[in-house]
Amino acid sequence: MENSSLSSLTTELRNEKSKRIHQAETIDILTIINEEDKTVAEAVEAVLPDVKTAVDFAVESLKKGGRIIYIGAGTSGRLGVLDAAECPPTFSISPDTVRGMIAGGEKALFEAVEGAEDHEDFGMRDLQSIQLSKNDTVIGIAASGRTPYVHGGLKYARQTGAKTISLTCNKDSAISKAADHSIEVVVGPEVVAGSTRMKAATAHKMILNMISTTAMIRMGKVYENLMVDVHVSNDKLKERAIRIIETVTGADKKTAEAALDKAGNQVKIAIIMLKTKTDADTAQHLLKQSEGNIAKALTIHGESS
Repeated sequence: MENSSLSSLTTELRNEKSKRIHQAETIDILTIINEEDKTVAEAVEAVLPDVKTAVDFAVESLKKGGRIIYIGAGTSGRLGVLDAAECPPTFSISPDTVRGMIAGGEKALFEAVEGAEDHEDFGMRDLQSIQLSKNDTVIGIAASGRTPYVHGGLKYARQTGAKTISLTCNKDSAISKAADHSIEVVVGPEVVAGSTRMKAATAHKMILNMISTTAMIRMGKVYENLMVDVHVSNDKLKERAIRIIETVTGADKKTAEAALDKAGNQVKIAIIMLKTKTDADTAQHLLKQSEGNIAKALTIHGESS
């Protein structure tokens, strides 16, 4: 990997607007941070076509039974693990479907693991440990764009035939050259120079949310704008599930709850049952025919979606 100087990276430059921040009052510090944060969404908007490519790769992988795998170090790794961890309860998927890999392993989620990110072989090894396949999509995250752990992981992923995306905050980065496609979201110098846990991390959090959420919408796990594949694992989520069924079908709470029970706590099946006036088995069959898509299931049955 090319050894680009840190001092030449956009993420390492000093921000002219915050050079006297050490002398500012609390409200003025907060204002400076807030003003800089406002620019992040615009930077993300500029790379939406690249994010679309990542989503297309991810959907293709999911349809083949593959996975979305995030790999990163430090803050970047933690963001990937966070997004992956939130997908199972939101979309009722296996924890293996969206995976987050972080240099240094679980310990690195809570404290820095010195040197863990400095070895390309570690990135390769971690992907080997989860039996990476050509059906997977690997998204390497590094604000600097030069982290050896991520670079090594992306190189190995391409060798296996997996689709690869790099996500960074610097132009023409090393990891961009190692991936099939790159997302280079340039947010500019941080309020505290080099502290990429700020704007860079915010941009990456937004983009990871976009990739996973949009991929799941494309896979039929959202109907209208509702989480119809929510995993009913506690009382709060059951109440949410009942409200979703009520909203989509117009049923009262008692009817919605009864349908949810008959559907084995599967919101999609309950919705199809009520909208098609069929039983759970028929609804299950319609859902299977439509590859999990409610709108398609209703069309198959001749109902309006």
